[in-house]
Amino acid sequence: MGPVPDPRFAVNCSILLTQLPLRARLDTVRAAGFEAAEFWWPFPTATPADADVEAFVDAVRASGLALAGLNLFAGDLPAGERGVVSWPGREDELLASVRVAAYVGAELGCRRFNALYGNRLPGHDPAEQDAVADHNLAAAAAELAGATVLLEPVSGIDAYPLRTAADAVAVVDRVGAANVGLLLDVYHLAVNGDDVAAAIDRFRDRIAHVQLADAPGRGAPGTGTLPLRAWIDDLLAGGYDGWMALEHVSADADPFAWRTEGSWR
Repeated sequence: MGPVPDPRFAVNCSILLTQLPLRARLDTVRAAGFEAAEFWWPFPTATPADADVEAFVDAVRASGLALAGLNLFAGDLPAGERGVVSWPGREDELLASVRVAAYVGAELGCRRFNALYGNRLPGHDPAEQDAVADHNLAAAAAELAGATVLLEPVSGIDAYPLRTAADAVAVVDRVGAANVGLLLDVYHLAVNGDDVAAAIDRFRDRIAHVQLADAPGRGAPGTGTLPLRAWIDDLLAGGYDGWMALEHVSADADPFAWRTEGSWR
């Protein structure tokens, strides 16, 4: 086996540098030497005005950055909502956001779209929610043919049912669409107690996107105790050649200084 290649880092611009306006944020990422960004759903509703969509597309295009990934509409994140994929009655919102995402993807070459599953709802049968999710994911996958719909285990919200890599892959298998894959967010998996190394080994061929942060704290690599370097090297040695998105928090003047400090594992 040859040498392990360097990781291709992208920057999640919905969690980092948020004190800056969109274009300044993107320019800062580009000036720091990165070649790609990703975003959570960047609009306040599932049906943004055409002008707002065009402004987002124009800003990303003008920055020279690739768009590595984009979340679909996920509800009110500050209020604790984590997606509407499995929520009865919100199918139209989800699919409206899929159509917007398809346009953005066509304009910017983005091929990874994260569909947050949604919390369990009081008074709703989980089986009913899962059936809604299956329908919505199949519809999204059909609309986004040529791209990949991602499913992500999430931590910090007890009502969110996908906690481990196996939980997400079970949904991928249930839906059965070839372009639905696992988003391996090592921070969420580790915080939830999943065995990240084992998940990488078991689901290597199902991993369609990777996100990184250290734990505890969701900080930059090297600020916690996770063996991020070992997991990254394992992914790359096993053939993963996609983007690895930095989805960590930082209040530092230079949130990317860890790359040259040599302090991360």
